[in-house]
Amino acid sequence: MIAQHALVLNLHQPSGNLDDLLAHHEWEAKEILFALDRIPRSLWGYEDLARVHLSLSGTLLETLSNSDFQKRVYGIVDCGALLWRLQNRDLFEVLGTGYYHPVLPLIPEADRSEHLHRWLGIAHHLFWRPRFDGFWPPEMGFSMDLIPLLRSHGYRYVMVDSDYVEAVNPMSWQELRYRPHIARQGEEEIIVVVRDRELSNAQESGMEVDWFLNEVAERTKWCDFPPLVTTCTDGENGGWFRNTTNGANFWTAFYQPLLERVRAGKAGISPTFISDYLKVHGALGEVRVHPGAWNTGWHDGRGFVQWTGSEVQKDGLSAIADVSAAVQRVQRRAVVERPDDGELGGMVETALWHLLRAETSCNFYWGEAWVPRSTADLDVSRETLGRVEARLGPLPQPPHGLASERSAESTPKGGA
Repeated sequence: MIAQHALVLNLHQPSGNLDDLLAHHEWEAKEILFALDRIPRSLWGYEDLARVHLSLSGTLLETLSNSDFQKRVYGIVDCGALLWRLQNRDLFEVLGTGYYHPVLPLIPEADRSEHLHRWLGIAHHLFWRPRFDGFWPPEMGFSMDLIPLLRSHGYRYVMVDSDYVEAVNPMSWQELRYRPHIARQGEEEIIVVVRDRELSNAQESGMEVDWFLNEVAERTKWCDFPPLVTTCTDGENGGWFRNTTNGANFWTAFYQPLLERVRAGKAGISPTFISDYLKVHGALGEVRVHPGAWNTGWHDGRGFVQWTGSEVQKDGLSAIADVSAAVQRVQRRAVVERPDDGELGGMVETALWHLLRAETSCNFYWGEAWVPRSTADLDVSRETLGRVEARLGPLPQPPHGLASERSAESTPKGGA
């Protein structure tokens, strides 16, 4: 069987990060911008063969589409042209994600939908696509309780890491890793596409075409079905992707030579879009996916330790939960008591977006170093909520006697 290869690249920069790098670490900012711009440029002339899945965070899209930022970097990269090239459906399948790139299982459930909704808003505008079939959980942080949420936003499949997939129906190692499956939560189900962790590690650090083809052949040689081999990494981080020397980076040292092998009929793989594979082969078998994220440079992703390993990180996530509850409470009051107050609604929105930005995964990824960034946004959110509550005034009191009547009704018969 010819293996189908799905290449997936995650692209994310926190809010304001590229601006900050341009001011203080200009070459690093240029490396990132060059790495982004290199993606479509490297695929010109390979529209018949190249198939690349891209996940772009909302904050990255926000930066690249900002007119002031575009003017600032015009001599480095033409961001408008870059966004236009990424609309090429022959080359790119765009995956949905969360706007501020949070580790979804670690944030309050009430905030998850906001991240997905806001990403769809900017992505529909920039990519002119009516729907996005696949979903990339930021940091590949997944738990089964996300399934109803993803389905409600129109996603057909979700990317998961191979270390967390467990078969419900008996299946071989090859079937478990190289076939899409169904995962169910309650009455909802979604297709899960499995990332090969070991091959993805190689893709991240640098690999040769011959090694990759031999490894894929060995891993799939017992497959009696068309295997889907999925490799997922960041696409603009690390020297392998940022290297500007021709013949020394992922695109010119690996992917273009791989495509040349495919074109010559000398490769046992065929690049594919996941959506195209599913149309032909579908998904088979049911699996459970245990909670976890992809492996990082320090941890294997189990228990989300990269983001929760210290007391400072845990305290930061706890503060997010507290502020989230406060935002939800004030938001409900504003809608009921002052539905036509546009200024008040704007203040609630300010508190909400600072909360969502505080949930960015990067704020907790670097140990305790970036937790203060989350704290700063939460402070703004709290301060704004205080002003909203001052305008709303004290909570309305129930009619006289109603509170005592309800208390009596709730008291169990036979005494408290």
